Amino acid sequence: MLFRQLEYLVALSRERHFARAAQACHVSQPTLSEAIRKLEDELDVPLVRRGRTYEGLTPEGERIVLRARRLLADRDALRAEVGALRGGLSGRLRIGAVPTASGAVAQLTGPFCTEHPLVTVAVTADLRAEDILRQVREFELDAGITYLPADLPESFLAVPLYRERYVLLTDAADSLAPGASATWAEVSRLPLCLLTEAMQGRRVLDEVFAEAGVRPEPRVETDSVAALFAHVRAGRWASVVPHTWLHVFGVPHGMRAVPMTEPDRTVPLGLVVAAREPRSAPARALVELARRTDVAAALERLPED
Repeated sequence: MLFRQLEYLVALSRERHFARAAQACHVSQPTLSEAIRKLEDELDVPLVRRGRTYEGLTPEGERIVLRARRLLADRDALRAEVGALRGGLSGRLRIGAVPTASGAVAQLTGPFCTEHPLVTVAVTADLRAEDILRQVREFELDAGITYLPADLPESFLAVPLYRERYVLLTDAADSLAPGASATWAEVSRLPLCLLTEAMQGRRVLDEVFAEAGVRPEPRVETDSVAALFAHVRAGRWASVVPHTWLHVFGVPHGMRAVPMTEPDRTVPLGLVVAAREPRSAPARALVELARRTDVAAALERLPED
């Protein structure tokens, strides 16, 4: 059994299409198909349900994919360990983040790249919280920055980074918006643009609105925090955004950022990695960095207007 065969099977599971899986592995489709057939012969079990098109993996295939992901992750961790012994940490660090945490990612990736110049970092910043946990568990990500639920499974190690709080973002000339602060009930009556209900960040907002006894009815929904800023700039909408994005954009010209009250609510976000050992060398280095970095203090400092 070759690692390459396992890579092909994992790619097929991810892409759910022979041609796309072959493209992702930089081989021809016949090469990928033949390698997977040989793997089936070697294991003496069918792995793929074949028809005129790809129909998914067999139950045996699904279980073997889980094993394959772990074997490939261990192989990559071994390579990184050997590389670190030879000439410093190297390889690739894959980080996923929920959209609301995008402003916090750079607080870790910047110092990390400075300390480990041979490591490349890939950030996917538009993932749902549940997808981050799944991809970390299935070794598709090395780490994630996401909301930290009270019932986080023991299979994850979490490093708290900061507590997210919220501000009303509105046009500076908006006569409908409140003054120095805004209650959640007042904000619910404004023409709102919010994240979609599929996003954990939106579900958190809905919980706070419900605590205030109201239900928002946004006219525009998006999966991008940057799009929220763009709609407010258009002058017709208001939005509720995490304070961390003010660290990225400041308060743009022509807008106001109004603190939200009644209730006062903050939500913990942090770095999550797989709890299993041995953890990959880049993931271990990122955890060490996160533990000694005051991300919360950095996110309170706003750029110049």
